[in-house]
Amino acid sequence: MTNKIQTVLPIGIIAGIAATLLVLGANAQSSFASLLYAASALPILIAGLGWGNRAAVVGVLTAALLGSVLVSPLFALAMAFFTLIPAGWLSHLANLARPASELGGPDHLMAWYPISDILLHLCGLVTIAVIALGIAIGYGPGLTDQMVEAMIEVFKAQEPAFTADPSAMAQTKAMIVLMLPLVQGGVWVMLLFAAFYLAVRVVSRSGRALRPREDMPSALRMNRHAIFIFLAGIVLTFLGGVPAMVGAVICGTFGAGFLMAGFASVHFRSQGKDWRVPVLILCYLSSMLLLPAIGILLLGLSDTRRTIALTPAKSPANPNENKN
Repeated sequence: MTNKIQTVLPIGIIAGIAATLLVLGANAQSSFASLLYAASALPILIAGLGWGNRAAVVGVLTAALLGSVLVSPLFALAMAFFTLIPAGWLSHLANLARPASELGGPDHLMAWYPISDILLHLCGLVTIAVIALGIAIGYGPGLTDQMVEAMIEVFKAQEPAFTADPSAMAQTKAMIVLMLPLVQGGVWVMLLFAAFYLAVRVVSRSGRALRPREDMPSALRMNRHAIFIFLAGIVLTFLGGVPAMVGAVICGTFGAGFLMAGFASVHFRSQGKDWRVPVLILCYLSSMLLLPAIGILLLGLSDTRRTIALTPAKSPANPNENKN
């Protein structure tokens, strides 16, 4: 036990230091801020996936302590809440396993927590984080109206003859107040899942992985219960006011989950086909437009399932007992 603690503590501390440096780099370099913020989840994910929950917790606590000392307690809280705690939770879920016999499977196999449920948790965590951020900064029509008016002033400075149409301005303001949380939530879900996917690959290559590496094209789907949450978000957007903004966040986060599931389904359906490469290129390029992206999202909505990875059972039955 002492040797395990001696291994876990340094790994967790190194992960926390690396995560803090990435977040500080994001603050210093605005051009790649989103990528660096998302990348700060990688060290925590790698520590959790390879060395268990204790390493992830030590990493989060180390990063929070460093953030408090180097910047401020509020900075440390934001860093932990928006990136590091979700990363630690994802690594915890990924390491969960139980005997397959409890699910009606063979006695000699272990069943791992499904990727679809991990993605569902990620969408929920990001939804809560974006809503909390909106409350903290006082997000609403007042803030977005100022942003739109500032953009109009920039256009006028470049083109003195430019005159904004009042009705078009009103429509733009109404659209921006919903589009910003929708896009922010969706992009954050995709970036954090990309960090999770990279961490799984890194840990699998190192031989430290507790969880077997799965085939993402066949495993990456959304839980069918997410459909009802997504539909509830759509309904909320029509109510106006705060419910509409909350609904926009839900549509963005869960819509991103279904979009990724749709792309995974395209990858899975095209395996071994001669037309695979051109079709994938066409899908990714066309998804930059609204209608093709909606088509991929609908494909994700139509293919919801829980794929459970099975591996030979080890002793002890719960792999987390020796790794956490």
